[in-house]
Amino acid sequence: MKSKIQQKNNEIKKKIEKSDRTIKKKRVISYLNYIYKVLKQVHNEIGISSKAIDSMNSFVIDLFDRITTEANKLSYYNKSKTLTAREIMTGVRLIIPGELAKHAISEGTKAVAKYRSSI
Repeated sequence: MKSKIQQKNNEIKKKIEKSDRTIKKKRVISYLNYIYKVLKQVHNEIGISSKAIDSMNSFVIDLFDRITTEANKLSYYNKSKTLTAREIMTGVRLIIPGELAKHAISEGTKAVAKYRSSI
């Protein structure tokens, strides 16, 4: 008789313990620090408002999303499950217009070469 009552009490305690657990906040992706660092590298004397940084952050997140979506489609068309630098580069060419795409690709190529040399 006592064992059944103890089991029920243990079950109730477990349910209470589960409900007392803290819920972790979802991590928000933000490029605020990077935007500020790049601004200071290019124009050290110029500041930027928080609304402008938020706008730039939204722009960067949107552009990143578009490029990765396009690269994902390209890898699907090629029947590959891996996103490589080639798919990202082609996604950049398709999303970003003209001369800006050429500069973005050259900077990306430099970054990939620096990463590979550090391995």
